[in-house]
Amino acid sequence: MLTLLRLGSRPPWCLRVRLFSGRPVDFPAARVRSTFLDFFCTKHGHKFVPSSPVRPRGDPSLLFVNAGMNQFKPLFLGTADPRSHMTSYTRVANSQKCVRAGGKHNDLDDVGWDLNHHTFFEMLGSWSFGDYFKEDACSMAWSLLTERYGIPADRLYVSYFAGDASGLPPDEETRQIWLDLGVPPGRILPFGLKENFWEMGDSGPCGPCTEIHYDHVGGRDAAVLVNGDSPDLVEIWNLVFMQYHRELDQSLRPLTRFSVDTGMGLERLVSVLQGTRSNYDTDLFHPLLDAIHQRSEVRGYQGRVGAADEGRVDMAYRVVADHIRTLAVCVADGIHPGMSGAELVLRRILRRAVRFCVEVLKAPRGSLASLVPAVVQTLGDVYPELATHAERIQDIINENEDHFLSSLDRGTRLILRTVSKMDSTQTYFPAAVVWSLHRDLGFPLDLVDLMLKEKGYQVDPQELDRLIAENQKVCGGDGLMFYTCAGLMMSSLYPQITSDLRERGRSHVTLGVVSLQELRHLKVPPTDESLKYEYRREQDTYVFPECRATVLALYDGRKLVPEVTEGQRCGVIFDRTCFYAEQGGQSHDRGFLTRVGLQDVPLPVEDVGVAAGYVVHQVTAACSLKTGDQVDMHLDQVHRRSCMRNHTATHLLNFALRSVLGPVVRQRGSHVSAERLRFDFSVKGSLSENQLQQVESRLSDIIAADQMVYCQELPLQAAMSIAGLRTVDEVYPDPVRVVAVAVPLPDLLADQRDEETSVELCCGTHLVQTGDIQDLVIVSEQQMVKGVSRVVAVTGRDATQAREAGHTLAQDVDSLEARLLGTDPSSLEAALMLSKEVGVLSDAVDSTPIPQWQRRELQKRLKVLQRHCNTSVRKLEVKLASSRAHDVLKRNGSKKVLVDLVDTDSESVLMKTVNQLSSASPSSHVMLLSHQRDSGKVACACQIPKDSSFSASDWALAVCRQLGGGAGGSKLVARGTGTSDDIMEALKWAEHFAQVKTGQ
Repeated sequence: MLTLLRLGSRPPWCLRVRLFSGRPVDFPAARVRSTFLDFFCTKHGHKFVPSSPVRPRGDPSLLFVNAGMNQFKPLFLGTADPRSHMTSYTRVANSQKCVRAGGKHNDLDDVGWDLNHHTFFEMLGSWSFGDYFKEDACSMAWSLLTERYGIPADRLYVSYFAGDASGLPPDEETRQIWLDLGVPPGRILPFGLKENFWEMGDSGPCGPCTEIHYDHVGGRDAAVLVNGDSPDLVEIWNLVFMQYHRELDQSLRPLTRFSVDTGMGLERLVSVLQGTRSNYDTDLFHPLLDAIHQRSEVRGYQGRVGAADEGRVDMAYRVVADHIRTLAVCVADGIHPGMSGAELVLRRILRRAVRFCVEVLKAPRGSLASLVPAVVQTLGDVYPELATHAERIQDIINENEDHFLSSLDRGTRLILRTVSKMDSTQTYFPAAVVWSLHRDLGFPLDLVDLMLKEKGYQVDPQELDRLIAENQKVCGGDGLMFYTCAGLMMSSLYPQITSDLRERGRSHVTLGVVSLQELRHLKVPPTDESLKYEYRREQDTYVFPECRATVLALYDGRKLVPEVTEGQRCGVIFDRTCFYAEQGGQSHDRGFLTRVGLQDVPLPVEDVGVAAGYVVHQVTAACSLKTGDQVDMHLDQVHRRSCMRNHTATHLLNFALRSVLGPVVRQRGSHVSAERLRFDFSVKGSLSENQLQQVESRLSDIIAADQMVYCQELPLQAAMSIAGLRTVDEVYPDPVRVVAVAVPLPDLLADQRDEETSVELCCGTHLVQTGDIQDLVIVSEQQMVKGVSRVVAVTGRDATQAREAGHTLAQDVDSLEARLLGTDPSSLEAALMLSKEVGVLSDAVDSTPIPQWQRRELQKRLKVLQRHCNTSVRKLEVKLASSRAHDVLKRNGSKKVLVDLVDTDSESVLMKTVNQLSSASPSSHVMLLSHQRDSGKVACACQIPKDSSFSASDWALAVCRQLGGGAGGSKLVARGTGTSDDIMEALKWAEHFAQVKTGQ
């Protein structure tokens, strides 16, 4: 049991604070944060860079931003756009919103169990990019902690890198710096790779780090506790010195420019300065815990853990307080609970919070969302987007809570029903039911485990693992680590694998940071890519410039090389290019290269990327290629024009959606290829057919008006001043390219325009006139997660074909509707044939690219037709079954065991005949067999009285095994199939089986 730190046991140096007892706080969290930023920005000349959103910017390797350095990765990797303001950074400080849940850094399952874990936290960070290094970093850190915050030096310990057997030397430089700063030798402790060598990943920048640890007790030598997982001695600050680059072969190369990356968790620092071991016993959490108590029907928060926390009440307080912060921050930053990736993790966080609210805290429905104002109170001043989106955050939490509680009710009923059918000898609950609850209803597996334990059952973990592994195989092996009962980790697969994710996972020849530094050292200039914009429109066609370029560098995937030979895959950097590199959501250009003097040997361009201003063309050499060679570039003009058409159409779609739906529309993502465009945006619910038609109509008007599209580079500050400018969360270059429709840029800058128009910051390639889009059709629209919709559209000839296909399908539905609703089918075969036609036409409507508004209208009509068909089929089946039952009774009369052969190809008619016979003769054990002419199989159906001494499923299974097949069902009703030709023998065997069981 962890003893709570009482007010009387606070360190004497600590400023007067208030713990959870209610006294004033003299060193509140806001002051802790502002002191840090003031120290670095005002006193030491660091630039303040606001926190990035917790949704990573263009980094598919992360689910969430989980460290302060994430937004600066382009600087560490050397890939930042040289025109971006980021490249001017030399020293930076901020407080970064971070989420650690899912992926490599995952604290989700630990939250609540102790006093210090969180899924959301703030990281106070300072950075140097090629400016100061170890000495200044250590000196500033020590000064801030001991002088500005007033932490006694005798409470602090530091660690440094001790070296490694692989040949890495110990970081004696850092050790000496700490000695020079006055830290006693016994408080400077050496540790190995695991503790004191930081790496970005399997490859990339890395280096030794030094950590500062704080002793909550004091007045002792606690060196032995450093890195020992003691709650009394905790790490508070990590200073990383990036001086190496880890190669793919695991070797290390020194960097030519050193950097510093430091990070200190605000919540832990506040707990130190407010004299408590618990992060939750600070003013960061007081308002939340008070608000939770007001809504609950349990005692107030007491800070207990383990066995002392009866009923896990305090654990529930901590879970809900942490999770509501995470939910509010994530939703404000555009991450909504969903079914894949970060959205899936957020869904689990929400459901975990709801469960603790409802089950442990006894709070009424809606309580979780009502805590959002308390989050705004504690974080809104520094992160104003929380206040801006507070209402939307509450709506999304409430909608998801309602859905989960409904699923919880259904899941609970399923568990109880399954348990009621299990006999007393079964100890394992069916794993298939558990997996269904988890996969289909979104039940957390630990919740299922808890519910089963309460009823004395458990799930077979090996069988559950097998089901999960099978699901992985079916869905292709892409998955996400998820969480099981008993707190164990298991790999659980969630589909939603889109082509876009596959595209992001393609293999690129990517320049490493060392090679980028080498290019700069060799004074290789950034690629002149201005030619990609230098096309013109002449007589309804587009003319693209010719381009002859010189090879400046070759990259073989590991290092720069002077030459590549035939068959070698490489990245080529030229002095200039007309190819568009993939960026801004637009696919890269296609085409090929030819070496001057060897024009008949094409080198297809497989990929085009950009890093730090260098455009890298990925090719597999069909001939030798060396630096200095000249090549002619051949652009696939059809592909480029299609991308231009779809990119301009994307801008217009963004504008049209906002025109129809209002300012609630905010872009959440987009992707433009030659084949289609995809646009994700915030909206409360899915669009109606009428709204879809309005959007298409607005677009048609703009296309028909053949408005001019204006593109111009402007200073970033001037561009951002344009009224109505649409932007997304990106780091923009300066100057930045602005794309406007209908209104020239000078008029926009002067705010001279008659009406609203589309104007965006965009590096993509665009049409000259909107009329060249020709047509646009929205072929898909659906809510990806609550509050975010995805539209897929096609343009040009593809749009025309979609409209034509929609017209044809509408005619087919009209024709089928006339046949179905005109007269009733004369026979069961005719009714089944019409039902099949409805199904085939429904599949065509579902899968064919047609206008989405039309698809929904046709789907509604087809559902009506399907219900009509089903009604006709049921009526005819009942009529046919009645006739067959009459014939059977006429032949056999009412017998205790009634077994016969019926002439029907319909298993449904066969079952209905059995039902009617059982109703007519309730004491009879009825089994009927029939030949299925189409399949050649034998169908079997049976029903027995409720007081029978044997089971219908056993009877059907025994008979169908004799027929070489199988069967299934319940105690009273069962059915099956077989393949035996000797059906008469099977009838005799069936009758004998029942007679023996009934004692005849």
